[in-house]
Amino acid sequence: MTDPRKPARLSQDPHALRENREKNLEVAIGRQVRELRKRQRMTGGDLAAQTGLSVGMLSKIENGVISPSLTTLQMLAHALRVPLVQLFSGYEEIRGAMHVKAGEGVEIERAGTRAGHQYHLLGHIGSNNSGVVVEPYLIVLTTESDRFPTFQHAGIEMLYMLEGRVDYRHGDQVYLLEPGDTLLFDSDAPHGPETLHELPARYLSVICYPQAD
Repeated sequence: MTDPRKPARLSQDPHALRENREKNLEVAIGRQVRELRKRQRMTGGDLAAQTGLSVGMLSKIENGVISPSLTTLQMLAHALRVPLVQLFSGYEEIRGAMHVKAGEGVEIERAGTRAGHQYHLLGHIGSNNSGVVVEPYLIVLTTESDRFPTFQHAGIEMLYMLEGRVDYRHGDQVYLLEPGDTLLFDSDAPHGPETLHELPARYLSVICYPQAD
């Protein structure tokens, strides 16, 4: 039986590092071609003969000196018996990051908001390889806030209460949120602040949803 006093163990190691990636595409392709060739115990002459390339041209490709054409890459992949995309596997793609200083979040209007509800977008990364969009907001509710219908949208949302006390509805349940409280939920269910007990109320809202195709 699991001891509830012990912290749960996560399956993903946040400190694990991938193999070193190359930031130069030509060098990354050349390194991958050389490694695949050696793994299959082929000499440069063997691979050159199978692809119709000269040994000198193959050497330039493996050393990242030139940018091979797509036709050349297809011939190399066929001779090495690997999918074409594997020749690009050592390339380090650009990963996005955005730093927003305190007080510099962009105040925006989200569909369905009412007067007195301030949404400060704290950052945004658009198209990326994760397939997920993340929108972090600082939400401020004041004494001028209108009551409003609950929200519904795709994705998962997490709230972290910073200031004030609010009854927050999710579906048929109502949760009292106080400073330090967290609420994680499926945002496809109707949700939103229902009773404002102590104002101003400030909380972080982080919304995650799939990228549009």
